[in-house]
Amino acid sequence: MKILHTVEFYTPSIGGMQEVVKQISERLAALGHEITVATTYLAERKEQIINGVKIIQFKISGNIVRGLSGEIQDYERFLLESDFDIITNFAAQQWATDIALPLLNCIKSKKVFVPTGFSGLYLPEYKQYFENMKNWLNIYDMNIFLSNDYRDINFAKHNNIQNIKLIPNGAASDEFLNPINIDLRKLLNIPTNYKLILNVGSHTGLKGHSEAIKIFNLANIKDVTFLIIGNEYKQGCTNNCNLKKKLFNISPSRWKDRKQVKIKSLSRIETVAAYQQADLFLFPSNIECSPLVLFECMASKTPYLTTDVGNAKEIIGWSNSGLLLPTTQDDKGYSKAEITQSVKILESVFDNHQQLSRMKNNGFLAWQKRFTWENISKEYEKTYSDLLR
Repeated sequence: MKILHTVEFYTPSIGGMQEVVKQISERLAALGHEITVATTYLAERKEQIINGVKIIQFKISGNIVRGLSGEIQDYERFLLESDFDIITNFAAQQWATDIALPLLNCIKSKKVFVPTGFSGLYLPEYKQYFENMKNWLNIYDMNIFLSNDYRDINFAKHNNIQNIKLIPNGAASDEFLNPINIDLRKLLNIPTNYKLILNVGSHTGLKGHSEAIKIFNLANIKDVTFLIIGNEYKQGCTNNCNLKKKLFNISPSRWKDRKQVKIKSLSRIETVAAYQQADLFLFPSNIECSPLVLFECMASKTPYLTTDVGNAKEIIGWSNSGLLLPTTQDDKGYSKAEITQSVKILESVFDNHQQLSRMKNNGFLAWQKRFTWENISKEYEKTYSDLLR
């Protein structure tokens, strides 16, 4: 099959959406399909074919609501004149999908949409966008959702959209099953007798880093490091996180509890090593669709505590590998961990070796059975093949 995937950003850019499209695209290419990715131009991207995937770049930014700029007509022409069997748009509210939406009836290929959450559904400025979305969803030949109970699929069900399918996210066997010869405690100067609590998420300001540090600070636990791994993000929480880290680490309380906070930007292989060597994952994020980090916890045998964000509750139901932190939600759909109750949950599981062992083994078995990218890419392949029949 000749397949086009469109996404706002793609490797070497780092992020959840980039990883999803990269995993699916490269595995479909390895299965013998001709895969092209249309995405934003990046000066640091030196190759136009990466691991068998051809990359077409456009200097475009924005979305329908905020405004679009750049090579818009070139992208429109590319979509209309292409001869792909399948075109899949990943994620709403960004140019690579939004420019395609008004053209759907004119695109000859079979068309697939992977909405990934509808993060702006409750924002007033997106009211007309989602009014139009009811029609656009019907034009797509298939809409693939990552969850069976989240705002995007519930929107589709409420509006009687019939062409829907569930294909979840996952984590890669070739990353998480291979032993990594990196001693993370030695690398980051963490005492060998300290437990390690992990958080992985870019400093967007929406990953709950502030709440996580507060929960860790208030928890009555000892001899433990809280490690946040995340890339810097413009106008995000990098500076705030570093300030909180400094204040935490110089507090006189550290003489008693011997706790420390570390904030690092690590390579992917170092990050996987951190997953594999962590005792617990603390993830009070504010907004997600279907958090990749929870599947990566399952693959690395790392039990997790998470807010009720995206389909986290559903993932826990699928795997019995984590616990839900008490969560409130504001009128814009952003989640916040209830600090006091979250502290109690962290304290209750921290030294409960039997419970932690049970969660990590449950998660690993569930991941092996259903949530490897190898399995998921074959589900995409079957969906595409069925559409062409």
